Amino acid sequence: MASRQPPAYSESSIRVLKGLEPVRQRPGMYTRTDNPLHIVQEVIDNSADEALGGHCRHIVVTLHTDGSVSVEDDGRGIPFGLHPEENAPVVELVFTRLHAGGKFDKLQGGAYSFSGGLHGVGVSVTNALAARLEVTVWRDGQVAQLVFADGEVLTPLVVRKATRDERKHGTRVRIWPNAKYFDSPHLPLTELTHLLRSKAVLLPGVSVDLLQEKSGETTHWEYARGLRDYVQSSLPAEPFIDLFEGEHYASAADHESFAEGEGAAWCVAFTEEGAVLRESYVNLIPTPAGGTHEAGLREGLFQAIKGFIELHSLLPKGVKLLPEDVFARASFVLSARVLDPQFQGQIKEKLNSRDALRLVAQAVRPMLELWLNAHVDLGKKLAELVIRQAQSRLRAAQKVEKKKGSGVAVLPGKLTDCESRDVARNELFLVEGDSAGGSAKMGRDKEFQAVLPLRGKVLNAWEVERDRLFANTEIHDIAVAIGVDPHGKDDTPDLSNLRYGRICILSDADVDGAHIQVLLLTLFFRHFRRLIAQGHICVARPPLYRIDAPARGKKPAQKLYVLDDAELLAAQDKLRKEGLKDGAWQISRFKGLGEMSAEQLWDTTLNPDTRRLYRVRLDDAEALADAGQPGAAAGVAATEQLFHQLMGKGEAQARRSLMEDYGDQVEVDI
Repeated sequence: MASRQPPAYSESSIRVLKGLEPVRQRPGMYTRTDNPLHIVQEVIDNSADEALGGHCRHIVVTLHTDGSVSVEDDGRGIPFGLHPEENAPVVELVFTRLHAGGKFDKLQGGAYSFSGGLHGVGVSVTNALAARLEVTVWRDGQVAQLVFADGEVLTPLVVRKATRDERKHGTRVRIWPNAKYFDSPHLPLTELTHLLRSKAVLLPGVSVDLLQEKSGETTHWEYARGLRDYVQSSLPAEPFIDLFEGEHYASAADHESFAEGEGAAWCVAFTEEGAVLRESYVNLIPTPAGGTHEAGLREGLFQAIKGFIELHSLLPKGVKLLPEDVFARASFVLSARVLDPQFQGQIKEKLNSRDALRLVAQAVRPMLELWLNAHVDLGKKLAELVIRQAQSRLRAAQKVEKKKGSGVAVLPGKLTDCESRDVARNELFLVEGDSAGGSAKMGRDKEFQAVLPLRGKVLNAWEVERDRLFANTEIHDIAVAIGVDPHGKDDTPDLSNLRYGRICILSDADVDGAHIQVLLLTLFFRHFRRLIAQGHICVARPPLYRIDAPARGKKPAQKLYVLDDAELLAAQDKLRKEGLKDGAWQISRFKGLGEMSAEQLWDTTLNPDTRRLYRVRLDDAEALADAGQPGAAAGVAATEQLFHQLMGKGEAQARRSLMEDYGDQVEVDI
C-alpha cells in the first residue's frame, strides 16, 4: 500500500483573509459566542459614546418579534459622505472595514475625547456576524439608508431629503444576528436589562428605553443622581455607614500627570453581611473582570482607612492590615474616564492601563481622608469593621498553620521569605541570578512575596532519577523552599506543606531567560507535575523594552513597557497614530532584570495589579488524564514526547531536524 503523501506547501497554500472574513473564520477572537449580546452591545456602546460626549440625550433599544434588535439614538449621526482617502461612504466603511472608526484620534481634535471604542472593529464585527443589518442616519436635513447581508453591502447607500416629520438627527441600527455563529440565538434579557440600566446610571440626565414588541412592555430608566440612587436600590443589605461617593477629573493644571478630563466617579458602601455589589466601568464599558481602575479604588480606600486607624491608634497589637481587609465588605460602583484605555482582549472585560491605578487612587484617597476626619465617629465604626476582618483572616491563617505539623526542613539561606503565612496569597519568585534577585528583593511586597535567586542555568532534570535530584543544590533549594517533595506523574504527593500558592518563574526577557524558563518548566513537568495540574506554577513576563514618549496635546509624557519586538512595533505604530513623528521617542532595551530598578520591576513584573503573570496549565487532554478520565492518554503521550525530543540527551538528531524544518522562521536575538 502506497504511503500517503503530505500536502504540498507552495505559494498557492497561502490564503489571505479579506474584509470581514477573519471575523467569520474566528468569531471567538472578536466577540462572545455564547449569545449575540456582545455584538448588540457594540452598537449600544456607540450610542453611549455619543451621550458621553454630550451629543445624545435618548437611547432606545427595541426587541422585535422577528428576533432582530434595533438601537436608536439622537446623536450626531454617522457621517455618510465620501471618505477623502477611501472614496467610499464613511458609514459603509464603519460597518465593513476592520480598524475603521472615529475614536483613534483623541489628542488632535478628534470627534471623541473619551470613548469605549478603541480599535475600530466593534460594529464591523456586529455586521460580520449578522444575517442582515440595516442602518438609517438622520443628519444635516437628510436621511441615509444602507442594508448589509452577511457583512456585505446588499442595498447601496441611498440619501434623500428628510420630510418634515424626519427632521432630526441620530442613528438607528437594526441587527438580525446570524444564529450559526452563536451557541444560542437568544439575547439574555437579564444581562441586557442590566447593561441598559447601567448606561442610564452612568449618564445622569440621559434616558434609556427598552421596548419589547412581543409583550408590548416598555422599560424606562433615567437617573438624576446616578451612582448613589443605583447603589442604594441595589444593595442586598443596609449599609454599615453612610455611602461614600465622589468624583474627580483632572483639570488643565494637572497636565503633567493626567490628561484633562481623566478621572473617576464612585459610590462605595460598607455592609456587615450579605453579598457585595461590585461593578466597574471604563468610558461606560462594563469591566466584569475588573482591572487597574478597581485596583486603584482598593488602594485609595486602603491607604485612607489605614491612615485614619494609625492616626487614632486603633490597631490592636499584632494585627497588620491588608487591602483585602478593607475591600472584603465594600460594595461599589466605579466609573472611570480614561483617555486611551488598554483592555485585555477585544470584549474589554478587564482594564490593563497601568496609569489607571494611580489615577483612581489619587482621586479617592484624599476625598475619603477628608470624609473620615469630618465624620470621626463613623470613621471609627468603619475601622472596627476593618479590624475585625483582619483578625478573622489571621485566625484562619493560624488554623491552616496548625494542620501543617511541626516537621519543617531548614529553609535555604539565600531564600528571602515573606512575612505572611497565608499560603493561598503567598508567592515565590524563582529569579535568574543574584543581581536580579537583589532588584526583586527590594522591589517586592515583603508581606506576601518571597524571592529565591538561582545561580546560572538550572540542571536539565528530564533524565535525572528522582533520588539523585537533591544532589543538585539549586533543585534541592527549590524543593525545600516550596515545601513539596519531587514526585512522579502517577503519584499523589502530600501538598499540605506547600508554602506558596504561586511559584513564579522570573527570568530575563531574552533568549537566555527563555532557556532558563524551559529548564524550570522541564523540572516541574517531570518531577512536580501535581503543582502544574493544580495551577501553582506561573511564568512572569518582564518587559524587554522601555519607550520614553514625550507629552503630546493633552497626553502627558509616558513610559511604556513592552514585552517583545512585536509589541514594540505595535506601540510605535500607536504613537505615530497619536501624532508623534519617528525619532520623537526613545527606546531602551533591558539587558537583564538586574538593570531594572526596584521600582520598575515592581511596576512591570511584581505588582499584582499591573504585571503580566501567566499560569502554566496542562492541555485539555492532560487535565482529563489528571482527573482520571479516559480518552486522554494520547494528549499526555504527545506532550511527553515533545519534552523528550527537546530535552532528551539522545535526541540530538531529532532536534537537528526541528531546526532544519523551522529554523528559518525564528528571528535570532543576538
